[in-house]
Amino acid sequence: MHADLLQEARRQSEICNACRYCESYCAVFPAIHRERAFADADLTQLANLCHNCRNCYYACQYTAPHEFALNLPKILAELRQESWDDFAWPRGFARLFQRSGTAIALAAVVGLALMIWAARAIGPAGGEGFYAVLSHNAMVAIFAPAFLLPLASLGVSLRRYWRHVGGRPLTRADILAAFGSAARMRNLAGGHGDGCNFEDEDRFSQARRIAHQLVMYGFLLCFAATSVATVMHYAFAMPAPYPLLSLPKLFGITGGVMLAAGTGWMVALKLRADRALGDASAWGGEIGFVLLLGLVAVSGLALYALGQTAAMPGLLALHLGAVLAFFLLTPFTKMAHGFYRLAALLREAQSRR
Repeated sequence: MHADLLQEARRQSEICNACRYCESYCAVFPAIHRERAFADADLTQLANLCHNCRNCYYACQYTAPHEFALNLPKILAELRQESWDDFAWPRGFARLFQRSGTAIALAAVVGLALMIWAARAIGPAGGEGFYAVLSHNAMVAIFAPAFLLPLASLGVSLRRYWRHVGGRPLTRADILAAFGSAARMRNLAGGHGDGCNFEDEDRFSQARRIAHQLVMYGFLLCFAATSVATVMHYAFAMPAPYPLLSLPKLFGITGGVMLAAGTGWMVALKLRADRALGDASAWGGEIGFVLLLGLVAVSGLALYALGQTAAMPGLLALHLGAVLAFFLLTPFTKMAHGFYRLAALLREAQSRR
């Protein structure tokens, strides 16, 4: 990580430590106030613990034009991006995709092209529904590595982060505290539960918190739909297609609607928010990732609606191409932030013991 970035984060954290006005705002400030001095690892942990709600900036009396010129959300956002670049495995990909919406769009196009090629070259295996376009075995051969390899990459990256910040073996209490905080998005609720100032400095809002919850729980429901369908296929010999009132369809449709609504809402909030309070260089990559995730949701819902029409093969290629790009890019896009934030919450739970 750049020494000047770390030094500026250290300077601002030391001033915040002396002031303590924002102590109740989020988990960052109690973590700051536990320290007398800030090592590089401490600053990395603070950066990944920060949810960029911006309440502290709008409440601070030491922002510009004051000579201290504090902008803690911005410096922590920049340091957070640097940490993801440094811990990513293999290195190099993270910097490309974290900061470039164009690169993400190109990856989605490549994923779509691969799906079209696979549908034509491999073809069906006499199945019904989607399998009339691309066989089940071909889908497994394509998507199993696309799912497992990014997981392995994330595992290496998170291990590097955990060792850097001095993480210890986890207890049940650590896990419950961290997952509970993540499930409620507690650090996006503001110090008094009124919400944050992310999109409007003069108004507290729960909008960003709710949008994140829609995305998180929508994604989990979509993942549950795929998982349940896999169990039904292999354990109970019940291959797709499934009826509307089956668990895969109920989970998938509900999750898709939540995911589409959440990603659309997040883009709208980001367009209204002040880019000077985040890492401006990563803005395009963040928008590109959210739009890619939204494309996964919308194309999946379109498949549910038009799966029995002539549009199905093209929609299937579009959806699977978006899903393929999403999985392969997960360790190198904003999707990784969820894993790092959870790791930071686990480390914070340990520090509070």
